[in-house]
Amino acid sequence: MIINTGQRTDIPAFYSEWFAGRLREGFVCVRNPYNPYQVSRYRLDPAVVDCIGFCTKNPSPMFRYMDLLSGYGQFWFVTITPYGRDIEPNVPDKHKIIEDFKTLSGIVGKNSICWRYDPIFITDTYTEEYHISAFSQICEALSGYTDTVVISFIDLYPKVRKNLPGVAAVTKEQRLRLGKAFIDIAGRYGLTVKPCAEGDELKIYGADTGGCMTLATYEKAIGKRLVPPVKLKGARSECACYLACDIGAYNTCLHLCRYCYANYDASEVLATSKTHDPKSPFIIGNYLDTDIIHEVKQTSWIDMQIRLDL
Repeated sequence: MIINTGQRTDIPAFYSEWFAGRLREGFVCVRNPYNPYQVSRYRLDPAVVDCIGFCTKNPSPMFRYMDLLSGYGQFWFVTITPYGRDIEPNVPDKHKIIEDFKTLSGIVGKNSICWRYDPIFITDTYTEEYHISAFSQICEALSGYTDTVVISFIDLYPKVRKNLPGVAAVTKEQRLRLGKAFIDIAGRYGLTVKPCAEGDELKIYGADTGGCMTLATYEKAIGKRLVPPVKLKGARSECACYLACDIGAYNTCLHLCRYCYANYDASEVLATSKTHDPKSPFIIGNYLDTDIIHEVKQTSWIDMQIRLDL
């Protein structure tokens, strides 16, 4: 099976010590965000967890714990954008993240790491020309360390409109211009562009529109075929990603990016994060007397059948 860590918060950046403790103890508890008394308990054991998926803007705090992950398949999305502190107040210096990306690629291999350049939005400061220049510079820096870059244009969820007032949707004309430019640039550096939940409109320019976190993505990362017991749906109708079993929690990411869909507002994030205990089985808080704990049935999805290419 696959464990995901990055749909709700950035665990490597802010909760690496906690996650290392969970790996050592061999289990993690996760509250249902819509029914907090329902708790899922997952085993963290390479015998049943085939791959752990990460999504982070700062992987380096996890580096000292990488030995604990050596028995697991891994796939890492590392987001590197061109925005400043006005948009991403607590994200580290982008030059450092680029160097950390290279370090991580050397540890896990280029098939197990992908660069995310998203979300893309246009303002008087962050113009199309600005994005094209920044994208080109990052492509050059990461060439040889990954073969994939995922892009997406901003989705105007209510939380995003609240925290980034005045932001406008990217028009189709802008999407096509930027998408074509990005695909051309990425190709020069050996990178394939994968749009995230953007449909097929960039396929004609050479984009891979089959999804960014698909089962094939995990299979390439671990070098083995996976046969899950059920077909899982993406987060949205436009999404082809294979998502399940996320162990994070909403309103806990301290990057406080203004476009974030997982945080309601900064004050709530700061208050919630204060209840984090690195020794707890939960990323936030601990057991409650009213908890209803479900031991999740877990099995390896690795296909052990030997196939001959005839």
